[in-house]
Parts: sequence; C-alpha cells; structure tokens
Amino acid sequence: MSTMLTAQILLAFGAGALLNLTPCVLPAIPLKVRAILRETGGQLSARLTSAVLFAAGSVLFFAPLGLATALLHLQWGVLFQSRILLILLSALLIGLAIVNFRWHGLRLPSTLASMHGARFLEPLISGLICALLSTPCTGPLLGGVLVFALAQPAPNIVALFVSIGLGLASPYVLLILRPALIQRLPRGGAWSDVVRQSFSWILLGAALFFIRSVLPPAWETPLSIAFGAGMLAWTVTIFARRKDAGSRRAVTVIGIVAAASVYVGASFGFSPAIPWQQLHDRDAALLPALGRPAVVEFTAQWCLNCKILEHTVYRSDPIVQAIHRHGIAAFQVDLTRPDPALERLLASYGGAGLPFLAVLDRDGREVHSFSGLFTSDSLADVLNTLK
Repeated sequence: MSTMLTAQILLAFGAGALLNLTPCVLPAIPLKVRAILRETGGQLSARLTSAVLFAAGSVLFFAPLGLATALLHLQWGVLFQSRILLILLSALLIGLAIVNFRWHGLRLPSTLASMHGARFLEPLISGLICALLSTPCTGPLLGGVLVFALAQPAPNIVALFVSIGLGLASPYVLLILRPALIQRLPRGGAWSDVVRQSFSWILLGAALFFIRSVLPPAWETPLSIAFGAGMLAWTVTIFARRKDAGSRRAVTVIGIVAAASVYVGASFGFSPAIPWQQLHDRDAALLPALGRPAVVEFTAQWCLNCKILEHTVYRSDPIVQAIHRHGIAAFQVDLTRPDPALERLLASYGGAGLPFLAVLDRDGREVHSFSGLFTSDSLADVLNTLK
C-alpha cells in the first residue's frame, strides 16, 4: 500500500468521524442515543457485539457505495436524486419517529426473536441509516478525499469508502465500549422520557425536509404549519399532564429552543439575498464569454448544508455587497434531479459532492472553490480579489 493511499485512508477515517458534526447527521442523533442507552449497564460482550454491528451497518452502506462509485462513477449524494429513495427514507424516518415515541424496539420475526437477536438488529439498522443520512453532506475534509478517490483503482476506492464508514461509526463505538463514558449518561426518568420523545420531532422534521423534494411546492407551507402545530400541541400536552418539575423544565427548554429556531429561520427570509440566476446545461458553455467574474453554486432541495449556506452566508451583507460592488454574476445549478451535463460541470470544477461553490474570473476560469460549509468572511476575501 502506497504512502499516499495510507494517508488518504486515515484522512477518510477522520473525515467520516467529522461527518457526525454536519447537519445531515442530526436526524441520526436519536438513533445513536437510543442505541447507547439500551446498552447502558450491559455486559462487555453485549456492548462489543452492539458496537461491531453498528460499525457493520455503516460499512454495509459505504462499501457498495464505493463499489458503485468505482464502476458507475457515481457522485456523492447522487442517491438522493431518486424520488423512490426520498419517499422510502421519509417513510422510514416517520416509522422510526413513531417507534421512538413509544420506546419499543424494532420487531423481528418470531424465529429471530427467539434467538435473542432483537436487541442486535437495532444497532445494525441504526448504523445503516446513519450512513445513508450522511450522504447529502460532503463534510469537512471529505471533499478532498472524494476527489482523490475518483482517480483511484476500484479496490482503493472501496477501501476509502469503508474508512469513511468506520470513521462515521467511531464515536458510537467509543461510547459503547467505554463503560466510564456510558455511566456518565443520565439515568432514565420522567424527564428523560420527555427528551427522548422530543427526538421524534427531529426525525419527523427530517422526513418533512426530504419529502419536500418530491411533493409539489404548494404542499410545503401547509406541511410546515402542521408540523409546527403538532409540536406545539405536544409541548402544551406534556406540560399540562406531567406534574414533576423535571419533565416540565425539559419540555419548557425544548419549546424555547424550537421557538427560537423558528424565529431565526423566519428572520433569514427578510435578509438581502444574492440575485441568483438558474444555470441550465445549455448555458454552461457561455460562462467563458460573460466578460465578468461569476460564482456558480451547486445545490439541491435535499441538501441540508446547501440550505444553511443559502440562508446564512449567501444572505450576509459582506457577500451581497461584494457581489454588487464587483458586478459578479451569480448562477445556481439545481441537482435535485439527475442532470449528466451539469454533473460533469461540477466534476470539471473538482466538485465531488454538495454543497459546492466555484468562483470564476472574467474569462470563466476557476480561481477558487468551496466545498461543504464555510464562512462568509472566507468567501468575501476571495470575491474582493476579483477584478
């Protein structure tokens, strides 16, 4: 094994671990917490089995994805361009939310249940789902790993993707194998039951986010209102029915955080925004003839990191002012649905996943690119160097 490949495998492992910090993996937190709490106080052999199965579930997703990348030249997150996958994932998240509300384990056929395999199915499926949810987010360091991987032989690509999967599962494996860390987790009680139920709203919110890429735009507002009304009704009901102070404090904090999130999200809509123009495949060849600098953002409806950038960085005053001051053309490429020509354009700029932003000079040459999440200051520094 070459030194470069070894370094990239280690980098892929670290990048997979850092994927846990991206917003895409947020819906997986309830699954991880649930799996960890199920093993609290258990024997080392049971914890080891659960940790291995969680890691196996992650690898079970990433290994075929790496093979498909090698053989079919798939790009990171391309799976989410499938309507069928989005519908199935949304249905699965809704089902998991219902399971989490009731705190029941995943049911197995009676034959497997009699073999005491019920408790070990959950970590395997949890690892698989957590890996699937991570694919829309490129994550820190992962862009460079994927660019390197696309130029490697098939076995090396699979090895890199397996390393990403192991890195993604590593924080859970560490928690499940270290009794001292697990024992620090708070014990169950009425208040922790409220917190556990609140995780179901994260799962439902994730389902709503993914299904909006499939449904007509007119459905988005009514579904969002219904989601907010349901969470409000749950909060009020819990506060009224639970008499213990712990539960009431927990649901109050959850309600405040939810209300603050809605307020912050709504306030973004009143901020100045970049005047994006939709770039279609037939327009890509015209970029070198613009005669002025440009930025090209690659986005999709299912890309959570893309939405965060569009409602924060791209609406910040320094960026909007730089765009207008330097006469920079702003183009947006929508990859919600498959488009081979635009996917080739993304690859030509060195992009291997979303979000991705290419900064072009007046001759259409790429002078800088941003992959994953980044700050408005870093983008402003690049834009202010354009002439």
